[in-house]
Amino acid sequence: MINIAYIGNGKSANRYHIPFAQKVPGLVIKKIVSKSESKWEKIEGVEYVNETRDVYEDDAIDLVVLSTPPHTHYELAKEALTHGKHVLVEKPFSETVEEAKELFDLAEKKGLMIQCFQNRRFDSDFLTVQKVIEEGKLGDLFEVEMHFDYFRPEVPKKTLAYSKPNSFVYTHACHTLDQVISYFGKPDDYQFDVRQLLGKGRMNDYFDLDLFYDTNLKVSVKSSYFRAKTRPSFVVYGKNGYFIKETKDRQEEHLKQFYMPTNNDFGIDLKEHYGTLIYYDKKGVYHEEKVISEVGDYSLFYQRLYETLAHDAPKLVKNEETLLQIELLNEAVSHLK
Repeated sequence: MINIAYIGNGKSANRYHIPFAQKVPGLVIKKIVSKSESKWEKIEGVEYVNETRDVYEDDAIDLVVLSTPPHTHYELAKEALTHGKHVLVEKPFSETVEEAKELFDLAEKKGLMIQCFQNRRFDSDFLTVQKVIEEGKLGDLFEVEMHFDYFRPEVPKKTLAYSKPNSFVYTHACHTLDQVISYFGKPDDYQFDVRQLLGKGRMNDYFDLDLFYDTNLKVSVKSSYFRAKTRPSFVVYGKNGYFIKETKDRQEEHLKQFYMPTNNDFGIDLKEHYGTLIYYDKKGVYHEEKVISEVGDYSLFYQRLYETLAHDAPKLVKNEETLLQIELLNEAVSHLK
């Protein structure tokens, strides 16, 4: 049994962590640190405390999960490790590569685990793209476009000052960049276009990150707050055709409606959400077919985490992947226009 304490009792903990941790046998949520009044309903059987020391002084706590703002991650993670707790850190992991290296070194020295929470490796659209690529019908890949768009102009309009820890590229590209790194690996080159569409000194509200691989593949990660009609979630171009997935994984959509993972159809695509695969086969015959979406499930991250802590399985998110992501995020921020 692995006993968990969450530091932070907001949207991150209650929407993206707790409902999925609760699905995994062997994981028990024991405490939640909530320093202020929360709108989230209290969970039966969980002790709510006001101070982190209430967690650190509890020898029964094995794992501390940080679901707090990005600028707090480094100090809180270091504190938890110092008190002998394993740590799961919400993305983005830290502000700098140096901070991340220090945390990884400290964890190794103390024989503890620290890892970044990359739940979107289990997005339905991302898993479906992997399935299509690995079937081989597209042939050699030339280009992959990934879009994570919004139409929320009120957010950048109300944000009058720029802040790196809260910038759009830093807090949102951490989702999609990890998908790229986890599947395609380290790029050989890159080109970044990161903007403040409302003017210099305002919120960063747009990014276009192009990653190049020596296989002649370009992967583009794009996002904007000003897309009245969102672009396709994924478009994959190969030598023999292309695959387009218009809609994103639906887990977040359902969570926002408080339709929880306890429902059998939680997060599952309907027929209208299926992607389209168009290709020519080896005989030159044209094919156009719908692809049934893979099932996304963020609890799979917590299942892998349990296997690491309980059975010493390798970490899902490798240290070098986290370090590379932070390096790329900081490089992207440096290209802000």
